[in-house]
Amino acid sequence: MTVRRRRAKEKQERHDEILDAAELTFFDKGYEQTSMDDIARAAQLSRALLYVYFKDKAAIMRGVMLRAAQSLQRRFEAALEAGKTGVAQIEGIGHAYHAFSVDEANYFDVLTSMATFPGPDESDSQLLALDHCRECVNDLMVKALRNGLSDGSLSETYIKDPLQTAFYLQGALHGVIMQTRSAKSSQTDYPQGGELIKYTISMLTNSIEP
Repeated sequence: MTVRRRRAKEKQERHDEILDAAELTFFDKGYEQTSMDDIARAAQLSRALLYVYFKDKAAIMRGVMLRAAQSLQRRFEAALEAGKTGVAQIEGIGHAYHAFSVDEANYFDVLTSMATFPGPDESDSQLLALDHCRECVNDLMVKALRNGLSDGSLSETYIKDPLQTAFYLQGALHGVIMQTRSAKSSQTDYPQGGELIKYTISMLTNSIEP
């Protein structure tokens, strides 16, 4: 390994160590309550060294957001690969999103906060990577929908615009997931969260089938 490659590898490892430490502190204390000193202590690094790799605390959080988006992208890719038809793919993506919200709840919360999280004054490579990853996630849903239109497992009558449909499906499912995570009703017949989400995925899928 050349000196340049070794240094690049060490730099990436240090970058990842900072994000690992940031995740621990953000998820334990919350973003607002976490300081750069907290992250430095968790990473066992000097506070000054953090600024060599990240402009500020917000940049570190965007790094965590990128990790979360990449994890979701991998789950959607696996669902797309596993489905034999377009309808199976889009339904699988729905279940993958639900699993993501359960298995990686902190990452799910991080992505949920993206809509209101402040961006940098100017676009940078980190923000471009994050935007690209989000586009890839949307593209995977669109691909599944187009596959369904091509193989006849999804209806052209209900899917006029695959991208718009993708946003609708994700928004509808996300809303139900958030509902199941909020304070539960005192009603004894309030549906069990996991079953309600499965029902929602089934209903959404049925609504775009022929």
